[in-house]
Amino acid sequence: MMKEKNKVLCVVGARPNFMKIAPIMAALKHSDTLKPFLVHTGQHYDAAMKHAFFDQLGIPEPDIDLGVGSGSHAVQTAEIMRQFETVLDTENPAIVLVVGDVNSTIACALVATKKDIPVVHVESGLRSYDRKMPEEINRVLTDQISDLLFTTERDAEPNLLREGIDLERIHFVGNVMIDTLQAQLEKKISAELTFKNTQANAIFQSGAYGLLTLHRPSNVDNPQILKSLLTVLAEISEQLPLVFPIHPRTAAKIKDAGLSSFLNPQRVLALPPQGYLEMLGLMSEARMVLTDSGGIQEETTSLGVPCITLRENTERPITVEQGTNTIVGTDPSRIRAAFDDVMQNGGKAGRVPELWDGKAAQRIVEKLETWLAPLSTPLSTPSS
Repeated sequence: MMKEKNKVLCVVGARPNFMKIAPIMAALKHSDTLKPFLVHTGQHYDAAMKHAFFDQLGIPEPDIDLGVGSGSHAVQTAEIMRQFETVLDTENPAIVLVVGDVNSTIACALVATKKDIPVVHVESGLRSYDRKMPEEINRVLTDQISDLLFTTERDAEPNLLREGIDLERIHFVGNVMIDTLQAQLEKKISAELTFKNTQANAIFQSGAYGLLTLHRPSNVDNPQILKSLLTVLAEISEQLPLVFPIHPRTAAKIKDAGLSSFLNPQRVLALPPQGYLEMLGLMSEARMVLTDSGGIQEETTSLGVPCITLRENTERPITVEQGTNTIVGTDPSRIRAAFDDVMQNGGKAGRVPELWDGKAAQRIVEKLETWLAPLSTPLSTPSS
């Protein structure tokens, strides 16, 4: 069956993808030659959270929702591949566009490339050089089989060239995560409103708290490491109260390790997972952020909020070199030193990196239009 020459099949699978796909779908909507088609794999399967993010970010309802759900990395990846093959056989897109580094990214890219459908990878070339991170494996393999690789920072290009990627396949366009942040910043839900809605202790006030997120297996799966982190974080909370939206997996690990007592409700505000606008409010109004999230490293750099990263490495070095990010690992003394620096000196000021200007998605779509021009014909009714 012939490929549909205008169709750009976009894949979203997990919460980190939502902020990346939103501006791309918006830009594709206004293309006179490209027809977007959205597939949600359902890798993150919380229906309420999915709807909250889609509604807040203006993402259209997926054309297809695979509803894959949870499972081991192998089981989840295999199930996505099995179902996605049927989608490609039915829809016959001109290209498949994947974002980020989750299991859906590599699974759908692999199926597409084996069916001779070009793959476009948004957020290419980021490297932590830590192969123990599942996301690192996904990044490297997706880049190897992609036909167009869109990068968020200049350092990504030499990473890709070292891995044998042809220069003509690499295009520096900026950061679509920042497109979303800039588009939504005026709509953020204030921290004060979040605190009010949760009936938080009066000590939790805008500008006078730290925001904490923890979810990486390297931090939460080992009870000793988790206990060490929670111990120093509990000490920190005596100086600066912490707001802690807890990932369900992290909550389970804390409970299983018998560490719930470290979450002192008078100093640590434990919240369920928050929507994007709620998190944006909490992040932008925080004194500092302590996290092991890659995306939050970028968002805090754009917002100018000091970020302390509880990891030994980062795939986003620009947030350290130019932004507000400090890498401290899990050593309590390093965490405390970075915390004290922010409290006493304000932390790193940083600056917004090149092309983090809210127009990355527009540049991506312009390149796709040019790249697909020999195959595409104008749509009969341009999108409005």
